[in-house]
Amino acid sequence: MLEHLVLLYLIIINAAGFLLMLADKLKAKRGAWRIPEATLMGIAAMGGSVGSLAGMYCFRHKTRHIKFTLGIPLVLIIQILLVLWLAT
Repeated sequence: MLEHLVLLYLIIINAAGFLLMLADKLKAKRGAWRIPEATLMGIAAMGGSVGSLAGMYCFRHKTRHIKFTLGIPLVLIIQILLVLWLAT
């Protein structure tokens, strides 16, 4: 049961990361109010790093910002290492 809830959480948080990258890209094109970078990084840190990374490259958004091009993959690596550590 717990595994199913964790999987559901990861699906939702990664979908959120992906969709927030899309939303921020569309807002940037329109010159509209933007989603704060702290929110985008926070979603990645909360487990949505795969979705955020996919959104970055799928929509070519934030790919020129070192904070994102290095930060989100680093968060993903840390999350993978944490999962491996907890699994052992």
